[in-house]
Amino acid sequence: MFHVLLVILCLGASVCFGSFSLFLRRDEVHRLLGLNSELYYVRDGMVNTYALGFEVVVPNEIPDLHFTWQSLSRHKVKYSMAVLVNKTEALREPQLDIPSQGLLPEEQKVFQVLLPCTGKQSEEVDVRIQINVTAENQPNNTFLTLKRRKICLKDDSHNGTMLMDPSAIVASTNSFYISVGCASGLIVIMTVAATTCYIRSQKARRNNSNYRGDSMRGASSQGQTFLRVDTPNNASTVGSYSSFRHLTPLSVNVPVQMNNLRASELTEQISEIDIERKKIVLHEKIQEGTFGQIYRGVLVEFDSETGMKQNTFVKTVSDQASKDQISLLLAEGMKMYGTNHKNVLPIIAVCMDDVQHPLLVYPFMNQGNLKIFLQKCKFSVEGHCHTLLTQDLVGMAIQIVQGMIYLHKRKIIHGDLATRNCVVDDRLLVKITDNALSRDLFPNDYHCLGDNENRPVKWLALESLLKKEFSTASDVWSFGVTLWELMTLGHQPYVEIDPFEMGASLRDGYRLSQPINCPDELYTLMAFSWAAAPEKRPSFSQLLVCFQDFYNALGLYV
Repeated sequence: MFHVLLVILCLGASVCFGSFSLFLRRDEVHRLLGLNSELYYVRDGMVNTYALGFEVVVPNEIPDLHFTWQSLSRHKVKYSMAVLVNKTEALREPQLDIPSQGLLPEEQKVFQVLLPCTGKQSEEVDVRIQINVTAENQPNNTFLTLKRRKICLKDDSHNGTMLMDPSAIVASTNSFYISVGCASGLIVIMTVAATTCYIRSQKARRNNSNYRGDSMRGASSQGQTFLRVDTPNNASTVGSYSSFRHLTPLSVNVPVQMNNLRASELTEQISEIDIERKKIVLHEKIQEGTFGQIYRGVLVEFDSETGMKQNTFVKTVSDQASKDQISLLLAEGMKMYGTNHKNVLPIIAVCMDDVQHPLLVYPFMNQGNLKIFLQKCKFSVEGHCHTLLTQDLVGMAIQIVQGMIYLHKRKIIHGDLATRNCVVDDRLLVKITDNALSRDLFPNDYHCLGDNENRPVKWLALESLLKKEFSTASDVWSFGVTLWELMTLGHQPYVEIDPFEMGASLRDGYRLSQPINCPDELYTLMAFSWAAAPEKRPSFSQLLVCFQDFYNALGLYV
């Protein structure tokens, strides 16, 4: 990790002939980005081109910028400065609290750039702060351009309201990508310190813990590192990361719902789609656990004039299944009852002729379970499976988001969103499924924490894990882990953390690290989804806007 960081810093830095430093202090970075770290544009004469490449969004409620600089040369260092904007009707001429040209201070000083909005119209204004630095007796000079995008609203008495409006979210998606890139860069820089803290804390925990499972000993091929950084997800101050405000849910009253049906309602629903056993033909077994089985089958419609046949999945239980397991299969299998969406797999029939072996019937998807499909793509010989591009994975994520938007509109909280609970076909069409039999078919994904309840511990939101509270926001958290699964092609999340330690680790701020070859934009969306406070997570509708724009941007380079 230290070597990776060193390479990134070397690639992002170039020599500055005028020896000086220019940076944002910790309080300024926190005010703009919600991060507790300094951000250097020039450090001891080295220009950070990586930081200069990002355009920071400045919310409407922040009227000024603060920069800190200092000359480190024994000679006088001259500067000249200009601030350029592209939309003067929305932003008045910027003002400096220092002369536009002069000498750099020999001690650290802060200079201010005022960005006064006119209030006449709502615009995103490009701001370019150009600084030319020349050291005495040096033939070369250093030219810097600091990029900002100032949000100005039409009526200043309603500061910030546009950022919470859905139309503004759509209009400001480009700003999101620019600013998330900057945040991602800062996250990389803070990873080293965070990793060191994590390793030390984990050693202490291992020494005092009785749970020493194999998952704690094996280092993953993905090289997971868990970050504990004060990201916008955990920031509670008013001055928060502006693009995250675009993603903030429109309502903080997050509904909590568990989708529990009464026995009478469940019986009524089953009776509506109950069919005779002769209409189901079972073929080969696709998956098998200790108590559950999934077959490929055919649903035959004898009543129709054409005698129509439909390829299907069929879920059922083995002879070892208890009554409770059968009841759970039916309850969870009916979760998608009555749904009708291209990215949701509905249950289409149930056969209760043998109550000890009920059959649950679903439309067939020829590539089957998404988690297994991703792992095949990762480990299969080249040419024997799909070669998945980043755009393909983003396309899958978009489909999952669209399916979740539909479920939430129907007041359905999934509660167990993961790649194991999705299916896919050879056209990469993805459908969300229920979680019936998932505990049995994917036992490594579920853990019992002493409460006799097998739960997907490493996919659960903090409040779901600690308080058993489920909501639209907890589904967003699980989607963040699902997106991480997509980008790692089915890797196991938090493989180094013992299930019993997950609650404490998440509460301490640890999160999954950025996967290899995962774009910064996607990892930042994951990080937003893992905000500790449910109301600070984006909604699926807001995530959809970001994903669609990113997908289209990827298409321009393919």
